[in-house]
Amino acid sequence: MKTKAAVIKGIGQPWEIEEIELGDPVSGEVQIRLAASGLCHSDEHLRTGATPLPFFPVLGGHEGAGVVTKVGPGVSNLAEGDHVVLAFVPACGRCRSCAKGMQNICDEGAGLLTGQAIADKTFRVTLGGEPVLQMCLLGTFSPYVTVSEASVIKIENDIPLDKAALLGCGVSTGWGSATQIGGTQVGDTVVVIGVGGVGINSVQGAASAGARFVVAIDPVEFKRQKAKEFGATHVFASVEEAAPTIGEITWGRMAEVTIITVGEIEGDMIQPAMSITGKGGQVVVTGMGSAADTQVTLSLFELTLLQKRLQGAIFGGVGPRSQIPALLDLYRNGTLKLDELVTRTYRLEQVNDGYRDMLDGKNLRGLIVYSDDDY
Repeated sequence: MKTKAAVIKGIGQPWEIEEIELGDPVSGEVQIRLAASGLCHSDEHLRTGATPLPFFPVLGGHEGAGVVTKVGPGVSNLAEGDHVVLAFVPACGRCRSCAKGMQNICDEGAGLLTGQAIADKTFRVTLGGEPVLQMCLLGTFSPYVTVSEASVIKIENDIPLDKAALLGCGVSTGWGSATQIGGTQVGDTVVVIGVGGVGINSVQGAASAGARFVVAIDPVEFKRQKAKEFGATHVFASVEEAAPTIGEITWGRMAEVTIITVGEIEGDMIQPAMSITGKGGQVVVTGMGSAADTQVTLSLFELTLLQKRLQGAIFGGVGPRSQIPALLDLYRNGTLKLDELVTRTYRLEQVNDGYRDMLDGKNLRGLIVYSDDDY
Protein backbone atom coordinates (compact mmCIF):
# COMPACT_ATOMS: atom_id res chain seq x y z
CA MET A 1 0.00 0.00 0.00
CA LYS A 2 1.01 3.62 -0.50
CA THR A 3 1.03 5.95 2.51
CA LYS A 4 2.83 9.07 3.67
CA ALA A 5 5.79 9.20 6.00
CA ALA A 6 8.37 11.56 7.49
CA VAL A 7 11.86 10.61 6.33
CA ILE A 8 15.39 11.98 6.55
CA LYS A 9 17.55 11.73 3.43
CA GLY A 10 20.89 12.60 5.00
CA ILE A 11 22.69 13.86 8.10
CA GLY A 12 21.66 17.37 9.07
CA GLN A 13 18.67 17.44 6.74
CA PRO A 14 15.12 18.16 7.90
CA TRP A 15 12.29 15.66 8.02
CA GLU A 16 10.48 15.47 4.67
CA ILE A 17 6.99 14.14 3.98
CA GLU A 18 7.12 11.55 1.21
CA GLU A 19 4.82 8.90 -0.23
CA ILE A 20 6.24 5.48 0.58
CA GLU A 21 5.33 1.94 -0.40
CA LEU A 22 4.55 -0.22 2.63
CA GLY A 23 4.67 -3.99 2.22
CA ASP A 24 2.04 -6.39 3.52
CA PRO A 25 2.88 -8.53 6.56
CA VAL A 26 4.68 -11.80 5.95
CA SER A 27 4.92 -14.70 8.40
CA GLY A 28 5.17 -13.42 11.97
CA GLU A 29 4.20 -9.83 11.13
CA VAL A 30 1.19 -7.53 11.44
CA GLN A 31 0.13 -4.24 9.89
CA ILE A 32 -1.13 -1.50 12.20
CA ARG A 33 -3.04 1.75 11.70
CA LEU A 34 -1.48 4.11 14.20
CA ALA A 35 -3.35 6.60 16.34
CA ALA A 36 -0.27 8.51 17.50
CA SER A 37 3.51 8.61 17.60
CA GLY A 38 5.77 10.14 20.22
CA LEU A 39 8.53 12.60 19.33
CA CYS A 40 11.56 11.15 21.13
CA HIS A 41 15.04 12.66 21.21
CA SER A 42 16.52 9.42 19.87
CA ASP A 43 15.12 10.24 16.43
CA GLU A 44 16.89 13.59 16.54
CA HIS A 45 20.12 11.59 16.99
CA LEU A 46 19.45 10.07 13.55
CA ARG A 47 19.25 13.52 12.01
CA THR A 48 22.45 14.79 13.66
CA GLY A 49 24.42 11.63 12.93
CA ALA A 50 25.06 10.87 16.61
CA THR A 51 23.47 7.47 15.96
CA PRO A 52 25.20 5.97 12.91
CA LEU A 53 23.06 4.40 10.20
CA PRO A 54 24.09 2.09 7.37
CA PHE A 55 22.19 4.14 4.77
CA PHE A 56 19.53 6.77 4.12
CA PRO A 57 16.67 7.50 3.80
CA VAL A 58 15.37 6.62 7.23
CA LEU A 59 11.74 6.60 8.34
CA GLY A 60 11.66 7.97 11.88
CA GLY A 61 9.56 7.19 14.92
CA HIS A 62 9.75 4.40 17.47
CA GLU A 63 6.84 5.17 19.84
CA GLY A 64 3.39 4.29 18.59
CA ALA A 65 0.03 2.72 19.36
CA GLY A 66 -2.86 1.76 17.15
CA VAL A 67 -5.15 -0.96 15.82
CA VAL A 68 -4.13 -4.12 13.96
CA THR A 69 -5.48 -4.07 10.39
CA LYS A 70 -3.74 -7.08 8.82
CA VAL A 71 -2.25 -10.28 10.26
CA GLY A 72 0.43 -12.32 8.53
CA PRO A 73 0.68 -16.12 8.50
CA GLY A 74 1.65 -17.84 11.72
CA VAL A 75 0.55 -15.03 14.05
CA SER A 76 -1.71 -16.53 16.70
CA ASN A 77 -1.70 -14.03 19.57
CA LEU A 78 -2.87 -10.98 17.60
CA ALA A 79 -5.98 -10.42 15.48
CA GLU A 80 -7.48 -7.66 13.35
CA GLY A 81 -9.03 -5.02 15.57
CA ASP A 82 -6.67 -5.56 18.50
CA HIS A 83 -5.38 -2.44 20.23
CA VAL A 84 -1.60 -2.51 20.56
CA VAL A 85 1.48 -0.60 21.66
CA LEU A 86 4.73 -0.82 19.72
CA ALA A 87 7.87 -1.33 21.82
CA PHE A 88 11.13 0.00 20.41
CA VAL A 89 12.89 -3.12 21.67
CA PRO A 90 11.54 -6.43 20.32
CA ALA A 91 10.91 -9.36 22.66
CA CYS A 92 11.06 -12.59 20.70
CA GLY A 93 10.69 -14.81 23.79
CA ARG A 94 13.04 -17.44 22.38
CA CYS A 95 16.59 -16.11 22.48
CA ARG A 96 18.97 -16.58 25.40
CA SER A 97 18.38 -13.06 26.73
CA CYS A 98 14.60 -13.45 26.71
CA ALA A 99 14.89 -16.89 28.32
CA LYS A 100 16.93 -15.33 31.14
CA GLY A 101 14.20 -12.77 31.79
CA MET A 102 15.97 -9.91 30.00
CA GLN A 103 13.56 -9.20 27.16
CA ASN A 104 14.71 -5.59 27.08
CA ILE A 105 18.00 -6.79 25.58
CA CYS A 106 16.47 -9.41 23.26
CA ASP A 107 18.96 -10.69 20.70
CA GLU A 108 16.74 -9.38 17.89
CA GLY A 109 17.65 -5.89 19.07
CA ALA A 110 20.96 -6.26 17.24
CA GLY A 111 19.15 -5.44 14.00
CA LEU A 112 17.20 -2.39 15.15
CA LEU A 113 19.21 0.04 13.01
CA THR A 114 19.66 -2.17 9.95
CA GLY A 115 16.15 -1.69 8.55
CA GLN A 116 16.02 -5.40 7.78
CA ALA A 117 12.82 -7.05 8.99
CA ILE A 118 13.17 -9.71 11.68
CA ALA A 119 11.11 -12.18 9.64
CA ASP A 120 13.20 -12.43 6.47
CA LYS A 121 15.89 -9.71 6.55
CA THR A 122 14.25 -7.78 3.71
CA PHE A 123 12.71 -4.29 3.77
CA ARG A 124 9.04 -3.48 4.33
CA VAL A 125 9.32 0.17 3.27
CA THR A 126 10.54 1.52 -0.06
CA LEU A 127 10.73 4.99 -1.59
CA GLY A 128 11.06 5.24 -5.35
CA GLY A 129 11.83 1.54 -5.45
CA GLU A 130 14.75 1.85 -3.00
CA PRO A 131 14.74 0.47 0.57
CA VAL A 132 13.99 2.76 3.50
CA LEU A 133 15.35 2.09 7.00
CA GLN A 134 12.60 1.95 9.64
CA MET A 135 13.75 3.38 12.97
CA CYS A 136 13.93 0.45 15.42
CA LEU A 137 12.20 -1.63 12.71
CA LEU A 138 9.05 0.41 13.40
CA GLY A 139 8.95 3.81 11.69
CA THR A 140 5.98 5.33 13.49
CA PHE A 141 6.27 8.64 11.60
CA SER A 142 3.77 7.09 9.21
CA PRO A 143 0.08 6.36 9.84
CA TYR A 144 0.60 2.70 8.90
CA VAL A 145 3.41 0.32 9.84
CA THR A 146 4.21 -3.32 9.09
CA VAL A 147 6.19 -4.83 11.94
CA SER A 148 7.21 -8.06 13.62
CA GLU A 149 4.89 -9.45 16.28
CA ALA A 150 7.97 -9.40 18.56
CA SER A 151 7.58 -5.61 18.73
CA VAL A 152 3.83 -5.57 19.41
CA ILE A 153 2.15 -5.59 22.83
CA LYS A 154 -1.61 -6.13 22.98
CA ILE A 155 -3.47 -3.84 25.40
CA GLU A 156 -7.05 -3.42 26.60
CA ASN A 157 -9.39 -1.42 24.39
CA ASP A 158 -10.29 1.15 27.07
CA ILE A 159 -6.80 2.69 27.14
CA PRO A 160 -6.53 5.92 25.06
CA LEU A 161 -4.22 5.01 22.19
CA ASP A 162 -2.64 8.44 21.94
CA LYS A 163 -1.43 8.19 25.55
CA ALA A 164 -0.53 4.51 25.28
CA ALA A 165 1.91 5.38 22.48
CA LEU A 166 4.23 6.95 25.08
CA LEU A 167 4.73 3.57 26.75
CA GLY A 168 6.75 2.34 23.77
CA CYS A 169 9.88 4.17 24.92
CA GLY A 170 9.97 7.26 27.13
CA VAL A 171 7.63 6.33 29.96
CA SER A 172 8.81 2.73 30.32
CA THR A 173 12.46 3.75 30.08
CA GLY A 174 12.25 6.57 32.60
CA TRP A 175 10.06 4.77 35.12
CA GLY A 176 12.15 1.59 35.03
CA SER A 177 15.42 3.52 35.31
CA ALA A 178 14.25 4.66 38.75
CA THR A 179 12.32 1.61 39.96
CA GLN A 180 14.03 -1.39 38.35
CA ILE A 181 17.57 -0.57 37.26
CA GLY A 182 17.85 2.11 39.93
CA GLY A 183 16.11 -0.03 42.54
CA THR A 184 14.71 2.95 44.44
CA GLN A 185 13.64 2.04 47.97
CA VAL A 186 11.35 3.76 50.45
CA GLY A 187 13.23 6.62 52.07
CA ASP A 188 15.89 6.94 49.36
CA THR A 189 17.18 10.16 47.87
CA VAL A 190 17.01 10.06 44.08
CA VAL A 191 18.49 12.63 41.71
CA VAL A 192 17.31 12.91 38.10
CA ILE A 193 19.55 14.89 35.75
CA GLY A 194 17.59 16.00 32.68
CA VAL A 195 13.83 16.31 33.00
CA GLY A 196 12.56 15.72 29.46
CA GLY A 197 10.35 12.97 28.08
CA VAL A 198 12.35 10.23 29.83
CA GLY A 199 13.55 12.01 32.95
CA ILE A 200 10.12 13.25 33.97
CA ASN A 201 9.08 9.60 34.21
CA SER A 202 12.10 8.80 36.35
CA VAL A 203 10.86 11.54 38.65
CA GLN A 204 7.38 10.07 38.95
CA GLY A 205 8.77 6.54 39.16
CA ALA A 206 11.07 7.45 42.08
CA ALA A 207 8.24 9.25 43.86
CA SER A 208 5.93 6.27 43.39
CA ALA A 209 8.60 3.92 44.78
CA GLY A 210 8.64 5.91 48.03
CA ALA A 211 11.74 8.07 47.70
CA ARG A 212 11.93 10.62 50.51
CA PHE A 213 13.62 13.20 48.31
CA VAL A 214 13.41 13.42 44.52
CA VAL A 215 15.80 16.05 43.18
CA ALA A 216 15.21 17.13 39.57
CA ILE A 217 17.96 18.97 37.72
CA ASP A 218 17.36 20.77 34.42
CA PRO A 219 18.44 24.15 33.02
CA VAL A 220 14.93 24.87 31.68
CA GLU A 221 12.65 26.60 34.19
CA PHE A 222 9.48 25.20 32.58
CA LYS A 223 10.71 21.63 33.07
CA ARG A 224 11.77 22.27 36.65
CA GLN A 225 8.30 23.52 37.50
CA LYS A 226 6.64 20.58 35.77
CA ALA A 227 8.91 18.20 37.70
CA LYS A 228 7.27 19.39 40.92
CA GLU A 229 3.90 18.29 39.55
CA PHE A 230 5.30 14.80 38.95
CA GLY A 231 6.77 14.32 42.41
CA ALA A 232 10.03 16.26 42.64
CA THR A 233 10.70 17.64 46.12
CA HIS A 234 13.59 19.88 45.05
CA VAL A 235 14.56 21.37 41.68
CA PHE A 236 17.79 22.96 40.47
CA ALA A 237 19.29 24.27 37.25
CA SER A 238 22.61 22.40 37.56
CA VAL A 239 24.44 19.70 39.48
CA GLU A 240 26.70 22.34 41.01
CA GLU A 241 23.71 24.25 42.32
CA ALA A 242 22.06 21.10 43.65
CA ALA A 243 25.07 19.53 45.41
CA PRO A 244 25.02 21.59 48.67
CA THR A 245 21.32 20.96 49.24
CA ILE A 246 21.65 17.24 48.50
CA GLY A 247 24.37 17.07 51.15
CA GLU A 248 22.28 19.05 53.63
CA ILE A 249 19.01 17.11 53.32
CA THR A 250 20.79 13.74 53.49
CA TRP A 251 23.12 14.66 56.41
CA GLY A 252 26.08 14.20 54.11
CA ARG A 253 25.12 10.76 52.81
CA MET A 254 24.21 12.08 49.33
CA ALA A 255 21.93 10.22 46.89
CA GLU A 256 21.31 6.50 46.79
CA VAL A 257 20.43 6.73 43.09
CA THR A 258 21.36 9.29 40.44
CA ILE A 259 19.83 8.92 36.98
CA ILE A 260 21.20 10.72 33.92
CA THR A 261 18.40 11.27 31.42
CA VAL A 262 19.67 14.22 29.41
CA GLY A 263 18.84 14.28 25.72
CA GLU A 264 22.49 14.07 24.65
CA ILE A 265 24.88 12.65 27.21
CA GLU A 266 28.61 13.43 27.17
CA GLY A 267 31.46 11.73 28.97
CA ASP A 268 32.19 14.67 31.26
CA MET A 269 28.73 14.35 32.84
CA ILE A 270 29.58 11.11 34.62
CA GLN A 271 31.88 12.32 37.39
CA PRO A 272 29.61 15.16 38.56
CA ALA A 273 26.80 12.61 38.84
CA MET A 274 29.06 10.27 40.79
CA SER A 275 30.07 13.09 43.12
CA ILE A 276 26.47 13.62 44.33
CA THR A 277 25.95 9.88 44.78
CA GLY A 278 26.71 8.37 48.19
CA LYS A 279 28.73 5.37 49.30
CA GLY A 280 27.40 2.16 47.77
CA GLY A 281 25.12 4.20 45.53
CA GLN A 282 24.43 3.89 41.85
CA VAL A 283 24.55 6.17 38.82
CA VAL A 284 22.17 5.01 36.08
CA VAL A 285 23.06 6.14 32.55
CA THR A 286 19.87 6.25 30.51
CA GLY A 287 20.48 9.16 28.14
CA MET A 288 22.05 8.50 24.76
CA GLY A 289 25.21 10.06 23.41
CA SER A 290 27.15 9.94 20.18
CA ALA A 291 28.37 6.49 19.15
CA ALA A 292 31.75 8.08 18.45
CA ASP A 293 32.17 9.42 22.00
CA THR A 294 34.22 6.91 24.00
CA GLN A 295 35.80 9.22 26.60
CA VAL A 296 34.42 9.34 30.14
CA THR A 297 35.61 11.43 33.10
CA LEU A 298 35.50 9.23 36.20
CA SER A 299 37.38 9.06 39.48
CA LEU A 300 38.49 5.43 39.69
CA PHE A 301 39.68 6.10 43.25
CA GLU A 302 36.18 7.14 44.27
CA LEU A 303 34.54 4.34 42.30
CA THR A 304 36.53 1.67 44.13
CA LEU A 305 36.88 3.00 47.66
CA LEU A 306 33.29 4.21 47.97
CA GLN A 307 31.92 1.12 46.21
CA LYS A 308 29.81 3.08 43.77
CA ARG A 309 28.22 1.61 40.66
CA LEU A 310 27.85 2.94 37.12
CA GLN A 311 25.04 1.18 35.25
CA GLY A 312 23.63 1.49 31.75
CA ALA A 313 19.90 1.10 31.15
CA ILE A 314 17.72 0.31 28.14
CA PHE A 315 13.92 0.28 28.34
CA GLY A 316 14.28 0.74 32.08
CA GLY A 317 15.71 -2.74 32.57
CA VAL A 318 12.33 -4.47 32.15
CA GLY A 319 10.90 -6.45 29.25
CA PRO A 320 8.15 -4.63 27.32
CA ARG A 321 5.68 -7.52 27.66
CA SER A 322 5.69 -7.14 31.43
CA GLN A 323 6.42 -3.42 31.81
CA ILE A 324 3.82 -1.96 29.45
CA PRO A 325 0.77 -3.80 30.91
CA ALA A 326 2.01 -3.11 34.45
CA LEU A 327 2.36 0.61 33.78
CA LEU A 328 -1.06 0.76 32.15
CA ASP A 329 -2.53 -0.70 35.34
CA LEU A 330 -0.84 2.11 37.25
CA TYR A 331 -2.32 4.61 34.77
CA ARG A 332 -5.78 3.21 35.45
CA ASN A 333 -5.47 3.65 39.20
CA GLY A 334 -4.04 7.15 38.91
CA THR A 335 -0.47 6.35 40.01
CA LEU A 336 1.07 6.93 36.58
CA LYS A 337 0.45 10.26 34.85
CA LEU A 338 0.24 10.00 31.07
CA ASP A 339 -2.23 12.69 30.01
CA GLU A 340 -0.20 15.35 31.81
CA LEU A 341 2.99 14.41 29.92
CA VAL A 342 1.80 15.69 26.55
CA THR A 343 2.53 19.40 26.21
CA ARG A 344 1.62 19.77 22.53
CA THR A 345 0.24 17.66 19.70
CA TYR A 346 1.22 17.93 16.04
CA ARG A 347 0.23 16.66 12.63
CA LEU A 348 2.80 14.57 10.80
CA GLU A 349 3.52 17.54 8.52
CA GLN A 350 4.56 19.52 11.62
CA VAL A 351 7.24 17.05 12.71
CA ASN A 352 10.04 19.62 12.28
CA ASP A 353 8.10 22.08 14.45
CA GLY A 354 7.77 19.38 17.10
CA TYR A 355 11.49 18.76 17.23
CA ARG A 356 12.23 22.47 17.26
CA ASP A 357 9.96 22.83 20.28
CA MET A 358 11.69 19.89 21.97
CA LEU A 359 15.15 21.35 21.43
CA ASP A 360 13.94 24.75 22.65
CA GLY A 361 12.74 23.18 25.92
CA LYS A 362 9.07 23.97 25.31
CA ASN A 363 7.73 20.43 25.66
CA LEU A 364 7.79 17.62 28.15
CA ARG A 365 6.50 15.42 25.36
CA GLY A 366 5.36 16.28 21.87
CA LEU A 367 2.97 13.87 20.15
CA ILE A 368 2.04 13.33 16.52
CA VAL A 369 -1.68 12.51 16.37
CA TYR A 370 -3.14 10.87 13.25
CA SER A 371 -6.68 11.56 12.02
CA ASP A 372 -8.97 10.31 9.28
CA ASP A 373 -7.25 12.66 6.84
CA ASP A 374 -4.02 10.67 7.26
CA TYR A 375 -5.38 7.23 6.40
